[in-house]
Amino acid sequence: MDPVDLNKYLLTRSYLIGNSFTYADLTLFNLIHEKRSQYTKFTHVVRWLNHIKAIRNCTNDSLSSDALERSTQEEITVYNPLCKKVRIMSNGVTNGTSNGHHEEDTRSFPHSSHFPGFGTHAAHHGSDPDKWGFSPIVPPISLSTTFKQSAPGVYPKYDYSRAGNPTRTAFEECIARLEGGTQAMATCSGLAATCLIVNLLKAGDHILCCDDVYGGTNRYFNKVVARFGIDIDMVDPINLELFESKVRPNTALVWLETPTNPMLKICDIKATVEMVERKFAGKEKPIIVVDNTFSSPYFQRPLDFGASLVLNSVTKYINGHTDVCMGVIATKDEDLAKRLRFLQLAVGPAPSPMDCYLALRGARTLHLRMRQHESNSLAIAKWLETGEKSQYVLKVIHPGLPSHPQHELAKRQMKGFSGMLSFVIQGGKDEATLFLQSLKVFALAESLGGYESLAELPSVMTHASVPPEQRAAIGISDSLVRLSVGIEEPEDLIADLAQAFDVVYSKK
Repeated sequence: MDPVDLNKYLLTRSYLIGNSFTYADLTLFNLIHEKRSQYTKFTHVVRWLNHIKAIRNCTNDSLSSDALERSTQEEITVYNPLCKKVRIMSNGVTNGTSNGHHEEDTRSFPHSSHFPGFGTHAAHHGSDPDKWGFSPIVPPISLSTTFKQSAPGVYPKYDYSRAGNPTRTAFEECIARLEGGTQAMATCSGLAATCLIVNLLKAGDHILCCDDVYGGTNRYFNKVVARFGIDIDMVDPINLELFESKVRPNTALVWLETPTNPMLKICDIKATVEMVERKFAGKEKPIIVVDNTFSSPYFQRPLDFGASLVLNSVTKYINGHTDVCMGVIATKDEDLAKRLRFLQLAVGPAPSPMDCYLALRGARTLHLRMRQHESNSLAIAKWLETGEKSQYVLKVIHPGLPSHPQHELAKRQMKGFSGMLSFVIQGGKDEATLFLQSLKVFALAESLGGYESLAELPSVMTHASVPPEQRAAIGISDSLVRLSVGIEEPEDLIADLAQAFDVVYSKK
């Protein structure tokens, strides 16, 4: 085994496996130890060897041959602090090769614990071939803007495409199922979905919003909605006592975003819902909205915790291919759904049938992509926090790291983590700018959630419209870098970050 190739492979392996490992790792461990003198100069090989030994609490130079022999016939159970015990299936594996059995997932959240049937629903829901009359496996793209009526005033299921469209219905049915709702309403952008929800309100109402949100949401609330006689308070949602103190008798909308953008705070959805229900016991309750964009329905279902509505910017993870601009709202509340359906027609933020088709196609592979986003982002977060360039990083923000302030809440509320993380680079705007300009695999661009990796500086890009004093209070400094980690090979992503750090700090 070539030491250089092995060193590159193990650059990320120790960050990917966390505190659990596979039978293949055990076999490789012994193979390397037999010839360890060849690898002593290779940093990542040495780190990985020490990592495996630490997990197993090894005191010998190699793992026992008895343990390896036994593992070909049994399961090896190792402890992972994020998911208690994880079973590593080794049946059928001999001498480091596999006869077709797949190892059980060993990441922080074993995907067998995810929402039952998610991948099957993603692949099929909304696409019953028999509902079309000619049994297509893939739903057709219905481009017609109007539909024939049998008599004046006798409306068929569809009459005008702003109100509804067969392709849009297929997409909405799929997302409603994935979010654990009964109804979904698609729009032409994530902000259009936000606008649709705000249209449920009236002058004199009050919105209580978390302070760290998508920059476009902040801009819309404070520079547009506030002009129409609606008051807005933006408060740190982590301090639930403070958040509760800002509730008013006329609060009509409580807006949460979790994880938040770009500081990745975790809002306690259940606790917030319980607080609102207690405050408004016996009265009409505010609508509770959760923006689920940073998580996607694969990792989090706000409706299960009592949220009234869940919103996603479909542009991001649900579509996942950076070629569609759409939004979607899901709910279990039939009355809210009816009101939002009316607003779809009356306000008119309808997505095109082509976009609905592409978004539905993207949703079909959501579960597969999110697993890779999670794995890659955790590997990068751990590398940034403890790797060879960590001296250039002042802080890493990722809910999957034990260092995250709401790490325990994240484990209770979420099934896993997406590809989003932020970090504070040593220095200021100049260092952050040069770092971003030096990236070769990551693209310097706004947006997130696509297959490709993106990097940006929120203070002058996605959150430039947030007032400077508010940015400072939230923590959005000129040295805060946000990464949307894609589905590329993790070792290539880490190597790209490493060389960008070298460009910045080799000149110091």
